[in-house]
Amino acid sequence: MNSSTAREKKIVRVLQGKRHSPPPIWLMRQAGRHLPEYKKLRTKAKSFLDFCYSPTLCLEATLQPLTRYQFDAAILFSDILVIPDALGQKIKFIPGKGPKLDALESAEQFKSLSADKVSDHLFPIYEAVKEVKKELKKLAYNPALIGFAGSPWTIATYMIEGGGSKDFYKVKKWAYQDPNNFQKLIDVLIEATSQHLFNQIQNGVEIIQLFDSWAGVLPPMQFDKWVIEPTKTIIDNIKSIYPQIPIIGFPRGAGLLYKRFIDQTGVDAISIDSTIQLSWAVENLQKKCVIQGNLDNLSLLVGGTMMEAEIANILAAFSNGAFIFNLGHGILPETPISNVKRLIELVRGFPND
Repeated sequence: MNSSTAREKKIVRVLQGKRHSPPPIWLMRQAGRHLPEYKKLRTKAKSFLDFCYSPTLCLEATLQPLTRYQFDAAILFSDILVIPDALGQKIKFIPGKGPKLDALESAEQFKSLSADKVSDHLFPIYEAVKEVKKELKKLAYNPALIGFAGSPWTIATYMIEGGGSKDFYKVKKWAYQDPNNFQKLIDVLIEATSQHLFNQIQNGVEIIQLFDSWAGVLPPMQFDKWVIEPTKTIIDNIKSIYPQIPIIGFPRGAGLLYKRFIDQTGVDAISIDSTIQLSWAVENLQKKCVIQGNLDNLSLLVGGTMMEAEIANILAAFSNGAFIFNLGHGILPETPISNVKRLIELVRGFPND
């Protein structure tokens, strides 16, 4: 049995539930801002973090896209930045602007960050996982439950930049100029992320996705050091205790380095962004592991014949190997529900009721 076939058994069958012909489908950020029911639900919490730490609200938000679309998987409603919050870094989400963190400016500040209380701080999230799992078992078509975390490099960028960034000047300068101290931050993030994922799995998560949203800003040598090495350590940590848990890696923007990422981290599946040429991915990636992706999220937003042509190209390209249909990045808030329904119809080959 080749490696792709083995991994297909581990992940595609988990995601596929009782459907066997079309590829399984779920969408990154499927739960959230494009749904009117989510917008109504969001008003019940004072802040976004309060929402993330409410098991009742997270349960409802996680299930909303399954009720509407019958996706093959639920992905837990949460956020990658609960990790710095759990470590003790102050963070708030500003409407219309995104996350704002008290940026780390010196290695001395690392000393105040501790993974010791991560499990206790994030306990409400694990309660949400448990409740979601109970509800999914009631559904006849057997959807899978995906848990997730941000990878250390991406979380470090937010912690040092203080939020999003256009040039990643601060974090890259720190990593290049003072790698020993930067490694200390990465080590704390590896420990905290591993704990967070262990707890999600213990409470019912069946698949893990690691989001490294800013992996593509690093050159190859630094990519190896700050993307591949931490990811491999986290995967090794998980597999040492839960060898059966499939893990999806998403080093967005990695380009040709996607191949190296698969070879060196041990992921069971690779989620690819929309810039990757399909024929290259088939030849260089799909022979190694399950492919997930990679419709442009803006194409989904616009819809129409262009979207339909893109969907057809993706389905044709990956039809001879292990494949999960998804986007190349998260669904955009302005995306029409009718476009998502049309996408599902085309992937499954029958209307989405």
